[in-house]
Amino acid sequence: MPPDTATVAKPHYWEEAVAHLVRRDRILKKIIPQHAEAWLTSRHTPFVTLARAIVGQQISSKAGDALWQRFLDAVGKRPTPAGVLGVGGATLRQAGLSQRKCEYVQDLAAHFGERRVHPEKWAAMDDESVVAELLAIRGIGRWTAEMFLIFNLQRPDVLPLDDPGLLKAISLHYFSGEPVSRFEAREVSSAWQPWRTVATWYLWRSLESKAVPN
Repeated sequence: MPPDTATVAKPHYWEEAVAHLVRRDRILKKIIPQHAEAWLTSRHTPFVTLARAIVGQQISSKAGDALWQRFLDAVGKRPTPAGVLGVGGATLRQAGLSQRKCEYVQDLAAHFGERRVHPEKWAAMDDESVVAELLAIRGIGRWTAEMFLIFNLQRPDVLPLDDPGLLKAISLHYFSGEPVSRFEAREVSSAWQPWRTVATWYLWRSLESKAVPN
């Protein structure tokens, strides 16, 4: 669920995007007003955002939150690449991370610590160039990279076709619950451009009684 947004600024494009989506899409015209007091927010540094994504992979949101807290207990409340590398794999394993997740989060820390990625340049890079840097890190696939574009960089036109929540929402709202293909989802999304991030975010909110990305 999104945090309290009363004092958090909206992305600069949000109102323009909402106006476009309400005008172009009859489903979103109904959904958006139901979530008028919330919007996309960015809460963490690039390193912390990606570390949390790795820690939470392939487990439930509740389990991911608990494991993340144990990770913070091990490496400190403000995780840094040096802090993660400093505690060592044994400490991470004791915190509950699998061997593979230990390797992934250490590789992430090494990429940041050795400046093999360039977060200071990402704001000026196009989406696919950022994705290419992220995919070089072990444990980060396209879905994680796209979630980073949405939730950390707040890119306005990301369509995460590997996201089951988005496909479920499209199925429920546009296809009467029938399964949808990536092609069909892309066709539906054509009306949303250049604001597919915003449409995706509202469709996630429409499923908020279910699990949705944080």
